[in-house]
Amino acid sequence: MAPTSAAAGSSASASSSATTTTTNNNNNNGTSAPSPPNGNPSNHSRIGTITQRITAEATRGPDVWSTFNPLVFPECVNLGQGFMNWSPPSFVRGALEQASKERVDVHHYSHPKGRPALRQALAKQVGESYRKPTNDESQDDFDVSSGAVPQQRADKGVGLDVETEIQVTAGANGAIYCAMTAFLEPGDEVIFLSPHFDQYECEVTFMGGKPIYVPLLPPKETKGSRARDWKVDWDALEKAFQRPKCKAIIFNTPHNPLGKVFSLEELQRLAVLCIKYDQLVLADEVYDVLTFDDQKHIRIASLQGMWNRTITVGSGGKTFAATGWRIGWAVGPAHLIKPVLVVHTRITFCTNSLAAEACAVGLNQAGKEGFYALQVREYEARRKVLCDALDALGLPYTLPEGAYFIMVDASALQVPKDYPFPSDLQPHYRLGYFVAKEAQVVSIPATAFVSKEHVPIFEKWLRLSFCKDVGVGGEGEVEKGGQLEQGGQRLLTLKKFLQ
Repeated sequence: MAPTSAAAGSSASASSSATTTTTNNNNNNGTSAPSPPNGNPSNHSRIGTITQRITAEATRGPDVWSTFNPLVFPECVNLGQGFMNWSPPSFVRGALEQASKERVDVHHYSHPKGRPALRQALAKQVGESYRKPTNDESQDDFDVSSGAVPQQRADKGVGLDVETEIQVTAGANGAIYCAMTAFLEPGDEVIFLSPHFDQYECEVTFMGGKPIYVPLLPPKETKGSRARDWKVDWDALEKAFQRPKCKAIIFNTPHNPLGKVFSLEELQRLAVLCIKYDQLVLADEVYDVLTFDDQKHIRIASLQGMWNRTITVGSGGKTFAATGWRIGWAVGPAHLIKPVLVVHTRITFCTNSLAAEACAVGLNQAGKEGFYALQVREYEARRKVLCDALDALGLPYTLPEGAYFIMVDASALQVPKDYPFPSDLQPHYRLGYFVAKEAQVVSIPATAFVSKEHVPIFEKWLRLSFCKDVGVGGEGEVEKGGQLEQGGQRLLTLKKFLQ
């Protein structure tokens, strides 16, 4: 039986193995009231008391994004954060500019479901990749009890219903947050394959849910490794699914931060477990058009038995280098999408009308423009610039096959024992801080993407981003003197610290 919809749960205590709650006996809900701007304790304790569900997030101190950013390290090349430093393609920008000048409706509210043009473009341009089943929802179940393995469904040309199966949201994060709000009750558990995008945690804990971490195991030999060499701990994953309160998994492919594109065989194995234990799947597929070396992205929703239990999330910002436009979407069966619509309507009501219209044009024109293939070639060229620098430096890394991040094994870097780290810097951020100060390159410590118990596995890993500097000299070339090349040259200064 596929998961059924549930109303948004009431606020409740969040429990997370990744965070601890600060308590104060003077407050009835176990939280500490923040001080007013003048720094004096507030006499209005009820006014200043924050809800327990956000206490851990509000009291944990500076996060990785406020620690490693251009304001903290203004002299550094920023290869840490995953945003592009170029504009969207001209045919997308042109559509936005034209609509802004010639139309009135794009400057006002949209329907909460999303602009019809964008929903229609999604149905037309990406709908077939879901291989939606031809039969009704109750007949999409797949029996795995006999050991049968779900196959990818044949493409029967069944289109997505633009009214009930597509929801436009305020970015992909908005889609995930709405889904977690719609389906999580306090105490429900959600699995992450770790390392994972750090935003998943608060999107679960804010709803009173609890993250369950299952590690992706690194290759024994990191030199010359590829993202496919990171393996799922299948035994640990099945044990997680067996937990009585486990309700869902947030599954990401292509994967941030590893760059892993999960194979059909891996998707099938995951599908068997999701069907066997009747789990909801939140498929984060925001990098679906960014796969390299002829790797093919396969949607887990396209496998037998998975359409009815999967919400697939996509991103116009990632697709068209327009992350600030905040256009995302959720695709799935009507019984899963309607609750997402309910939550979205109450949080933001609608999304950016103008940006949504431009994304619709982008989706419809991208194939004609040869955009996706060109974009992949350009990203492969950027990846090579950064990998060449790491090869010259002598640090091993995992070659990504999707997304735009490289995981670097920096265990060979010898940080001086008496290095002057700030007193308030978390110990597992020290390697990233050291690289930023010595090489003037911002990276993100991989420990930001794991639970506390997995920090020892990842404390010597760094994530670098190669979504910097678009090619200007010709197809697939990278601008000389751009951020990637500058960052690569600066990284070479770390050679003197290699063991």
